[in-house]
Amino acid sequence: MSNIIIVYHSGYGHTKKVAEAVLGGAADAGASVKLIAVGELDDASWAELDAADAIVFGAPTYMGGPSADFKKFADASSKPWFAQKWKDKIAAGFTNSAHMNGDKFLTISYFVTLAMQHGMIWVGTGMMPSNTKAATRNDLNFVGGFSGLLTQSPADASPDEAPPPGDLETAKVFGARIAEVTARWLGDIGHQPASKSP
Repeated sequence: MSNIIIVYHSGYGHTKKVAEAVLGGAADAGASVKLIAVGELDDASWAELDAADAIVFGAPTYMGGPSADFKKFADASSKPWFAQKWKDKIAAGFTNSAHMNGDKFLTISYFVTLAMQHGMIWVGTGMMPSNTKAATRNDLNFVGGFSGLLTQSPADASPDEAPPPGDLETAKVFGARIAEVTARWLGDIGHQPASKSP
C-alpha cells in the first residue's frame, strides 16, 4: 500500500475541501493517505513527509502565487532538500482561487519547481479538458488543468457552496491517479530507499 501525504494550506476552507476530495480519491484507489495542514507541522509531521512515497502540495492562489503560509513551508523544506530526503518520491499539486483563471498556473508552476528542486517525480492530472459547446460547469476538468489540479470558488461563496461538485469530482479522480501512479512507481522500483546522492 502506498503512503501519500497531502500537505496544504487553506485560508478560508475551500482548499481544505479540495484536499479532502483528493484524499478520498487516493484512499478509494487503495492508498494510505493523510492530510497535514502547514500550520500544524511538527517534527513528527516532517518525519512523515520524509517517509512518504508521494507528497501532494496544495495551496490557494493569492496575488498570482501560492499563499505565504504555504511558501513558509516550502522554504522550511530546505532542510530535507539539503539531505535529498524527498528525492524520487512522487509529487503532485492543486490550487484553488476565486476566478476561473486567477493566475492559478503560476501556483502549479511553483509546485513543479519545488518538486524538481527536491528531485521528485511530477504527476499531472492526465485528464482531457471539458472544452466542447456541450460542456457544463460540473464536467470533469472544466477549469482545464494539465500540470496540476485547478479548482474555483467564487469570492462570496462559503466552503459549503464551493468548489462546485464537478471540481471536487475532478479532485477525486486526480487523487486516484496519484495513488495509481505511486503504486506503479513503487512496483517498478520496489520499496528500495531513494538514492541520496545529488
